[in-house]
Amino acid sequence: MPTSSERAEHADRAAAEFDLAVIGAGPAGLAGAVAAAERGLRVALVDAAPQPGGQFYRQPAAELHAERPQALHHGWAAFAALLRRLELVAEPVGRFADHHVWSVVPTPDGRWRIHVLTGPDQRRARALTARHLLFATGAHERQLPFPGWTLPGVVAAGGAQAMLKSALVLPGRRVVVAGSGPLLLAVAASLVKAGARVPLVAEAADYLGYASGARVLAANPGKLLEGGQHAAVLARHRVALRTRTAVVAAHGGDRVESVTLARLDRDWRPIPGTERRVACDAVAVGHGLVPQLELPLELGCRTVRSPDGAAALEVDARQRTSVPGIWAAGETTGVGGVQLALVEGGLAGRAVAGDSAVPAALLRRRARLREFAELMAVRHAPGPGWPAWLDDDTEVCRCEEVTAGQIRSSVAELGAGDQRTVKLLTRAGMGWCQGRMCGPAVSRLCASYAGGGGSEAAEPSYADGLLTRPLAVPVPLGLLAESATEPPTRGADE
Repeated sequence: MPTSSERAEHADRAAAEFDLAVIGAGPAGLAGAVAAAERGLRVALVDAAPQPGGQFYRQPAAELHAERPQALHHGWAAFAALLRRLELVAEPVGRFADHHVWSVVPTPDGRWRIHVLTGPDQRRARALTARHLLFATGAHERQLPFPGWTLPGVVAAGGAQAMLKSALVLPGRRVVVAGSGPLLLAVAASLVKAGARVPLVAEAADYLGYASGARVLAANPGKLLEGGQHAAVLARHRVALRTRTAVVAAHGGDRVESVTLARLDRDWRPIPGTERRVACDAVAVGHGLVPQLELPLELGCRTVRSPDGAAALEVDARQRTSVPGIWAAGETTGVGGVQLALVEGGLAGRAVAGDSAVPAALLRRRARLREFAELMAVRHAPGPGWPAWLDDDTEVCRCEEVTAGQIRSSVAELGAGDQRTVKLLTRAGMGWCQGRMCGPAVSRLCASYAGGGGSEAAEPSYADGLLTRPLAVPVPLGLLAESATEPPTRGADE
């Protein structure tokens, strides 16, 4: 007869077994979880944040008692509708907030074991089991370094928006917004509506390039409307928009005090004589997004290369990856925005539940939005001349303080031919972020220095920062020792 502790252990194990585990509670993950649960599946929704919504629907901390969190968001109605559907499903969705997935492994009986860390200091471990997986893990922001980018007050563009949404604070009072991609307009609009002064938005690409995609634009009028709304906010607050322009240096002592802007040629090389300084106390900078793929890469999911050089998961018409039992949706399949994420998440949830009656209109909507995403990726892909912004003393890997000069020497003098070899020779990517911040820049610099100065032929030979890691997040050694009988992931003991 089982003891009380054995019965409790069995009950806990049964409570942690699901038909589908959705990793990521952003728009794609929520849509997938709801669609699957509405069709009778027992679903676990696992996310590292304390509240659902992901980066796009990030909400103020509960202790701030925000009365109108929707005022900080675009498209809040869709999110609210998802939350209402989540509450109405017949089979309740298991919600695992503040759960950091550090490994996923197949089990002998063909299921998936999801190892997570939780608790205030992420030192408590637990595991969930599911027959199927849906990866909706979102994306990292791509950073292209420049002299002075490590000064206090220089933040990621998405980071500035996250500060506003989650903590209701501004990164500064006078904020230059710079980089490339449509996120810049949304960030600048959010900042000025919250009271910041944004003297200008510096876009490294040229919006005139969208003219080549007139058909795609016409098929996505909602995207044009959204861009027009952001532009109207910026015009109302007299925010200048400068295309073919980049922040090529930041200046200051204890904090950023000004930036140098320069006009760029078609390859993103600064044009001599166009430099000018602009005073500011913060810079919000980002050059697009890179899918977050640590977990699916370790499980062997195949990737494709997006038009902007980033790796994305390869999926079929039903959002299935190359590994049986694993689906993907949202930014993991290629950065495309919240509307595409919602559509893909819903399609994946239906597919996992075995629903073959997918409305044709939904499939056409996915195709239209994916076309627009690819157009954006082409128009805002970093130019091969970007390394011309750097001097040899510019830190590229800020965790390990590795400079552009050290990376150049490892390629030109020591023969490093890829990012992994540069990592071994310089420690670039071995720090706390494990290459999430510097990986794309290091991979592009490798190709540039190997190709002799950043010509068209020197674009990366493989997708941005594509390095697999045996552990998706830092894990206490004690927890690894406890799970020694069950290897945390393929190759973890190498």
